[in-house]
Amino acid sequence: MTPLLGIERLAVGFPVRGRMIPVVDDVSLSIGERETLCLVGESGSGKSLTALAVMRLVPVPGRILRGTIRLRGRDLLTLSESEMCAVRGAEIGMVFQEPSAALNPVMTIGDQVAEPLVLHGRAGRREAFAEAVRLLEAVGIRDAAARARDYPHQLSGGQRQRAVIAAALACRPALVIADEPTTALDARVQAEVLDLLRELQTQYGLALLLVTHDPGVVARMADRVAVMYAGRIVEQGPVRRILGSPAHPYTRGLLASMPGAGRSRLFAIEGSVPDPAAMPPGCAFEPRCGERLDVCRDAVPDLVPVDGGQFARCVHAAARNR
Repeated sequence: MTPLLGIERLAVGFPVRGRMIPVVDDVSLSIGERETLCLVGESGSGKSLTALAVMRLVPVPGRILRGTIRLRGRDLLTLSESEMCAVRGAEIGMVFQEPSAALNPVMTIGDQVAEPLVLHGRAGRREAFAEAVRLLEAVGIRDAAARARDYPHQLSGGQRQRAVIAAALACRPALVIADEPTTALDARVQAEVLDLLRELQTQYGLALLLVTHDPGVVARMADRVAVMYAGRIVEQGPVRRILGSPAHPYTRGLLASMPGAGRSRLFAIEGSVPDPAAMPPGCAFEPRCGERLDVCRDAVPDLVPVDGGQFARCVHAAARNR
């Protein structure tokens, strides 16, 4: 069956000292209808850049170097910019990490939620504004008719994020990309926003690509998980497999860093994500890995099947598969 979204061998690069350096490299992912895929990893791993590449919003001077990004079989990388503008908001909605940056400070909330409907010719301005009020009600903003006439600074952080979600849903897209949608919120509001996303996914039949660094969000939201490190997918599979039997040392380190029952202290992975311009020759995680072997320095390992739809980019996983 053709997935809703299929990414194959995606690479995104930036120029460094006269040469193009891949920051996202050889990324392949798929998302089915109504499915939630969590893309997880540390800051600097390439998660947000992958999400922006799907929308063809890679910041200049970066560019997509190679690969395909297919939405219902159509390669988005072959579209003209005007054709891609017709996809953004209508077929793919996006919820950005910081709602204050995503909202225009001189437009009312109602006008901003209504704007996608007007831009894509779904409704006139009056009709679109009425629909915006209904959407604000749907995302749980009280007294939505009054709040629709407010400006972003007059809303709380949680209300602003709900408004951004309402705008992303305005045209009923098949896919919503949510890039760290709860990072700037306190714990109670984070839980409310995640619950809201799940409710709206069920109500509107959405697929969800959820970018996060938090394994707790993965446990709460995911159907499947892709773990990213230094621009590559190092493990992916069904959420129960990834959380219950992680096959990559990096995934195990991420999970051990999450608070849990009976854990007296949290684990920290030593070191940091390598500079894309100075990547180690073999496995990118090798300098930080407590399970490294000499062979790990020789070549980038392949992403190999482990079990039950799970894949890992690790020599230990490859050895288990022989």
